[in-house]
Amino acid sequence: MSDVTTVAVIGAGTMGHGIAQVAAQAGCTVRLADAVPGAAARGLARVRKNLDGAVERGKTTPAERDAALARLVTADAVDACARDADLIVEAVPEDLDLKRALFARLDAVAPERALLATNTSSLSVAVIAAATARPARVLGMHFFNPVHLMKLVEVVTHAGTAPASTELAVALARRFGKEPIVVRDSPGFASSRLGVALGLEAMRMLEESVASAEDIDRAMTLGYNHPVGPLRLTDLVGLDVRLAIARYLHRALGDGRFAPPAILERLVAEGKLGRKTGQGFFIWPAE
Repeated sequence: MSDVTTVAVIGAGTMGHGIAQVAAQAGCTVRLADAVPGAAARGLARVRKNLDGAVERGKTTPAERDAALARLVTADAVDACARDADLIVEAVPEDLDLKRALFARLDAVAPERALLATNTSSLSVAVIAAATARPARVLGMHFFNPVHLMKLVEVVTHAGTAPASTELAVALARRFGKEPIVVRDSPGFASSRLGVALGLEAMRMLEESVASAEDIDRAMTLGYNHPVGPLRLTDLVGLDVRLAIARYLHRALGDGRFAPPAILERLVAEGKLGRKTGQGFFIWPAE
């Protein structure tokens, strides 16, 4: 693990900027890239805001914040980001073709030693790995939102993942201040399969007027000690993300429990995607 000094993060959005932040705070040199013009700079600004908040709350010192920011830079393209990296984490949208195309490109430009990790929350890691000539060095490292606060990382292994790759990913997750679990590559892994099942049932209850969104969430926060309710969590994750995962699990598992409820389909069609758009199951203040 001491050999991992340079980390590349491809995708600077909700997940990518957070992954870049925890890697930089762990002492790595980090390069952050995104295909959308200006997205990497916006991701860097969000990291700076997170670290400023940590200083204000006494969770880190100004010197530690400045050192982390000094280790984090943006890159203009995938090639520049990935070249010479020891670990590359992909955090682009949940589109299998997009991820496979990116991993094929990473396979062409990344060093042979590099560990290639996908942050997918549900897609087949084996299918993504098959886009490369080095599947033994490919696995999932599924972080959780917000990355700088959430402790879990799912290390997702497929049949071709080398044990040494798994061991390295587990060690890196711990170095980043996370608690890793190792799960087998299967639709939805552990967290998404359980979390989506709960969230979809909460949506059906809302459709059936069993209770208000607020009270459905309170049932889980007060009755089961969940830190956040399933509907508010869906707003935080993004309704479009949850819809894509539900559709994938419904197809992959052939299980009606994962059929997207009409309310989810409707809200996404209306552009009400949760916190990032200001409205989902709840109204969110402008950031």
